[in-house]
Amino acid sequence: MDEIVAAEPATEVSAEVIEFVRRVRERVGTVVVGQDVVVERMLVALLSGGHLLLQGVPGLAKTLLVHVLARSIDLDFARIQFTIDLLPSDIIGSEVLDQRTMEFQTRKGPIFTNLLLADEINRAAPKVQSALLEAMQERKVTIGEQSFPLPAPFLVIATQNPVEQSGTFELPEAQLDRFMLCHRLDYPRRDEEREILRRHMQLGIERRDGGAVARTEFDVVSREPVGTREELVATMEAVQQVYVSETFVEHVVELVKQTRRHPDIELGASPRAGLALVNAARARALIHGRAYVVPDDLFALAEDVLLHRMRLTYEALADGKTGTDVLQEILLEFGL
Repeated sequence: MDEIVAAEPATEVSAEVIEFVRRVRERVGTVVVGQDVVVERMLVALLSGGHLLLQGVPGLAKTLLVHVLARSIDLDFARIQFTIDLLPSDIIGSEVLDQRTMEFQTRKGPIFTNLLLADEINRAAPKVQSALLEAMQERKVTIGEQSFPLPAPFLVIATQNPVEQSGTFELPEAQLDRFMLCHRLDYPRRDEEREILRRHMQLGIERRDGGAVARTEFDVVSREPVGTREELVATMEAVQQVYVSETFVEHVVELVKQTRRHPDIELGASPRAGLALVNAARARALIHGRAYVVPDDLFALAEDVLLHRMRLTYEALADGKTGTDVLQEILLEFGL
């Protein structure tokens, strides 16, 4: 039987946990320029056991970020390129008839991993996207008549292009609600883009099979992890010990309720949003070296937790309002 550990509030974050987080962030920084907030959100998702959706135009290093994070820690990593012809069995696996024994054998799919990259998730049909629902919520999958638990930890980081509509399917609300965070990437700053070009010019070529190919950023990712699973588990346990005051909980409850009352919002955030805010705030506090959450954690995470769970009314959209505008209005009224 799995051991359940009751977490006691901590008075301070241990030096070992702080050092583990620092090493991981430093390793990612050796490959990816900038994107500090994105790296923080990935760590928040990983340490709190949530899932992350990354939105951004092509070329912002979304796939590279996830690849580097997986290689920074001793985790199993799998990538699925979502396409229109993908089947649910391509993700979770299937039962295959063994011609020798005439018995069905279970062949597990790539979802049986620690960190799953669902690349361009909105290119797959809704039937395929729904195959992830059970896995993301219950950490298990059903193949045939059997249920199989997924490895621990298990994290889905999905990417999607928010502007390209050709050959894509909008994620349903039930699917979006499974993601703890939805972060929207922006273009790098001028100095960061200059550093990206400088690093790329130094990659050179790789000689192979009597020929040569130009090296990419993926080729410089070290396969030697800077953190172990044991350190990751210890850090996840430390997240559960981060203190959350009753006042903070009340703020979270009220903020989520405001999304259901606002006249410009047709569909407000679910109770899962409140859980996500608390869990993500604890992880963010620990990443910043605190053993307690502060209002700044709530403010910093509000957009990533709430925006993808809100749907504006037709009238609000016709008036040119965006989800960001409405949420900022709520936060201002809320005093955040």
